[in-house]
Formats: sequence, structure tokens, C-alpha cells
Amino acid sequence: MIQFWATVLALAILLYITLDGFDLGVGMLFPFAPDETGRRHMLASISPVWDGNETWLVVAAATLFAAFPLVYSILLSAFYLPILVMLAGLILRGVAFEFRYKTERFRWIWDAGFVAGSYAAAFIQGTAVGAIVQGVPIENGVYVGGPFAWATPFALLCGAGLCIGYAMIGACWIAGKAYDDLRSFAFGVLPKLLGALVVFLVVVFVHSLLIDLPVLQRWIERPLLILCPAAGLGAFVVLVRSVRRDDDRWLFPAGAAVFAAAFATLAGSFLPYILPFSLTLQQAAAPQSSLEFLFWGAGLFVLPLTLAYTVAVYVIFRGRVRSDQSYH
Repeated sequence: MIQFWATVLALAILLYITLDGFDLGVGMLFPFAPDETGRRHMLASISPVWDGNETWLVVAAATLFAAFPLVYSILLSAFYLPILVMLAGLILRGVAFEFRYKTERFRWIWDAGFVAGSYAAAFIQGTAVGAIVQGVPIENGVYVGGPFAWATPFALLCGAGLCIGYAMIGACWIAGKAYDDLRSFAFGVLPKLLGALVVFLVVVFVHSLLIDLPVLQRWIERPLLILCPAAGLGAFVVLVRSVRRDDDRWLFPAGAAVFAAAFATLAGSFLPYILPFSLTLQQAAAPQSSLEFLFWGAGLFVLPLTLAYTVAVYVIFRGRVRSDQSYH
């Protein structure tokens, strides 16, 4: 049962960073759109799915709270301030999404809020991942670091890297959903974002060597892990070829594959730890009776319904969005 809930948690996190990642990326690209028509076009491309994408953040948090409560308490203590900033950013995005259409004179304020919320949420998520990879200070199952222990140079670098990644997959989404000038805009920014992503990966790898990041040792111990970054490299090659050929058919799937490969690399490096390298899945899990109780409700009904809803929305709203369509 522990393995089942660990799989659910991994699935929820992967779906969240991929799906909400691209609509956060659209928000980060929003100020660079060609004109107001382009901005409306961008919002129309994510309007049917953006709120459903955030459902997976709720699923991940709820799974962590119910199935791995010790980890939930540690992470909440360690990232209390950044979590508040992230939630404020997500709320600001949602409010701005609705309110920008209700005014013309002050539309710039809501546009700025939409962009700021997108950057804040993406940066905080990347920083949190970097801090977890570097290691959260724990003693006897209790967080012992300060309120800003998460803000290390490595973690902040990861925050910037995730912003680049989200913007990249957001551009992939726009290229596949838009026509005309906005499609050209997406293809125009993708080479810059792909180049920035390569630079980030080189810099973060060098920095990891300099600080002797513990996870690097796992890559030596588990040579088969090379298959995950190899898959990511293959997906990246597909991205580059698609951009060069002005072909959007495989852009978003390839971008999603890059995220999946990165996630699989980290997950494979950490297991059986859920917080590297101090707390295992067995140590962090709720009692077996609680896990079984959750399974008969959330596992058999809530999770499949959420998956079905996600699939249905993307099937129903597949295809391109016309330039004369808008959110309202």
C-alpha cells in the first residue's frame, strides 16, 4: 500500500509540473506577446484547462498530508514562507485572469499581476525542489533549519531553471494552439529558451560538482539511471528539430518528455528515500490501516475521476484556438 500511494504522489507531482507548468509558462511569456490580440489569444489557449491543471497540486498536497504526514509537516515547516508566496502568486493569477477583461484603464495592473503570479509560483517551486535535492536539515523527524535555510545559491539557481523550463513548455503549447502572429512568436522565442535551458543545465551541473551534491553519488551507484537523462536528451533533440522545421506536431509531447525524464532521474536517484537522504518511504508513511482506508475512497474513486476529468478536458478542447477567440 505504501508503494501505491508513493506512485500516486509521483503521478500527481509529474502531472502538476507538466500541465500547470505550461500555463505558468504562458503567463511568463504573456508580456512579450505581439499585441492585445495576441495576449487574448494566449489566455484563450489555456482558459479551458488552467484551473483543472492546478487540481493536481491539491491532489499532491492531499496525498502527502494523508499518506506521508511526517513529510508534510517537515516540508511545511521548512518552506512556510515560500509556500505562502507561491499560493499568493497562484491566487493573484486567478484573480487577474478574470478581472483583466472587466477594465481597460487599469488592465495593465491585472496583466502585471498575472505575470508576477506566474513568475513567483514557478520560481518558488523550482527553489523548493533545489532545496530538497540539496537536503533539508532534519533531526529526529523534526525540521531544524531556519526560516530561510531553503534559500541557498543552488536552490535559487534551480528556481531560475524551472522558470526557463516552464517558459519553454509554455511556448511549445502556444505553438500548437495558435495561428498566425502568435504561432510565429512562439517559434521565435523557442530557440532562445532552448539555449537558455542548455546553459542552465551546464551551470547547475558544474555547481553541483563544486558543492559535492550528495545525489551525484547515487548516479555512480546506479548506472542505469543514465537511461533517464538519455531519454531527456532524445526529447530535446526532437524539440530542436521541430523548431528548425517549423513543425509543431511534436513540440508539446517532446517538452513534456523532457520534464518526465528530469522527474524520473530525480525519483530514481532518491528511492527509497522520500526526503533525500534522511527519511525513507517506510519511515514517513502513515499507519497501514490509514493507507487502506484512503485507498477505498480516494484511491478507487477520487483519483480515477480526476484523471478522467483531465483526459476529457484535453480531448474536448483539443485543436487550435482562433485568433478572434478570447476567454470571455
